[in-house]
Amino acid sequence: MMRRTRATAATYAACALLLLGAAPAHAFRPSSPVVVPPDPYFPLSGNQGYDVRHYDLDLDFTPASHLLDARAAISAIADRPLHRFDLDYSGPAVQQVLVDGRPASYQRSGQKLTVVPARPIRAGSPFIVRVQYRGTPERISDPTLGDYGWINTPDGAVALNEPDGARTWYPLNDDLNDKATYTFRVTTPAGVTALANGEPDGDPQTRGGRTTATWQMRKPMAGYLSMVAVGDFTVTRTTDGGIPNITAYDPAGGETDAALHRTTAEALAWEKKRFGRYPFDSTGGIVDRIGVGYALETQSRPVYDGAPDELTVVHEIAHQWYGDSVTPTTWRDIWLNEGFATYTEWLWQEDHGGPTVQQTFDGLYATPAGDPFWNLRTADPGRDEIFNYDVVYLRGAMTLHVLRTTIGDRDFFALLREWADTHRYGNASTRDLQGLAEKISHRRLGPLFDAWLYTAAKPAPPS
Repeated sequence: MMRRTRATAATYAACALLLLGAAPAHAFRPSSPVVVPPDPYFPLSGNQGYDVRHYDLDLDFTPASHLLDARAAISAIADRPLHRFDLDYSGPAVQQVLVDGRPASYQRSGQKLTVVPARPIRAGSPFIVRVQYRGTPERISDPTLGDYGWINTPDGAVALNEPDGARTWYPLNDDLNDKATYTFRVTTPAGVTALANGEPDGDPQTRGGRTTATWQMRKPMAGYLSMVAVGDFTVTRTTDGGIPNITAYDPAGGETDAALHRTTAEALAWEKKRFGRYPFDSTGGIVDRIGVGYALETQSRPVYDGAPDELTVVHEIAHQWYGDSVTPTTWRDIWLNEGFATYTEWLWQEDHGGPTVQQTFDGLYATPAGDPFWNLRTADPGRDEIFNYDVVYLRGAMTLHVLRTTIGDRDFFALLREWADTHRYGNASTRDLQGLAEKISHRRLGPLFDAWLYTAAKPAPPS
């Protein structure tokens, strides 16, 4: 596997200070130039030549007109000499681009913003590109993947980016392997609430009839997991098990977030016992009237389109370990997100008076061999099938159960914890999982992985 070496958490924090002109001289270290192959499902996403460390997004949004007036500051380090570089961006009109404070020329083509700095950037050098833009962002409506990106709502907007929708509202390097920390500074008319990933940085400040809320995501995050939600929200904040729990709901939806707040706390406490230390500094959730028909595991604070049921909350909180902290190297391995989260649902049901995991597995395995349920490969379903519930979610969870029955409970639950710990804040592939499972269990697992993940047919019964 080819993967860039990413910064430590301390380096990410130092890069955030650089935006304020206070980074220590050793904050950036040159990284070796690496050619990372394009994602097989989204080859236009991601860019070469640099490594982003921090995004500072200053977003001024007016719900009545859905007008976004924004400035993005992107702190990065060049891993080779840069005479020009690309950003992923398909949002509102660009008004100005600066690189290290100097005006830069730029050109837009499709979903790319190409920037030519006034002076070439040397390999190993830190740099900051600032992009100012203004207009009305538009969602992506894909016939197979659905609606995502910047989505305007009756009283504001919500950004739901999976898989490549972040480019609709800010410029970025939309490479799963290029995680970064974030600052969100969201300005709205007074009385409107703005939420985002991470934790609030002080109280919102109101001046001249407009309020600015600042949020910090201090742990590395892939672009598709970034989020803002603007509108009329009622917010609940408590601290559960030492972790701030921030939930919000739109009262116009006729719901409250009492159940969401309680279930989030319960799911988090239960999953910490199963999976180990929670990877982020806060948790929570947001319920809004969005109209997309799905929930999304946006980092630290999932978003729900309407009030979720208990298993949906359990699923999205599980993603904080599996998908958010440990992110697939490519979209081909999305089962590492959805299979793990679905298996967590099965474990939760078994522990809370529902069917056993074995009963759930047996019911699904009874699906006839000729059924379309078995027609695709779980670890490579194809770009248009990455959200296929049968293939990616259910069969992904079935694979984990077969792995569990093969290596035994002790090794399996050790694997869940070590997987989350070994790859914390990074990226990993199916082959990485196989390697770790073989290391822990001292068993050869290639045939199991091939049969259950890389074969488009019903596997033989587990022995």
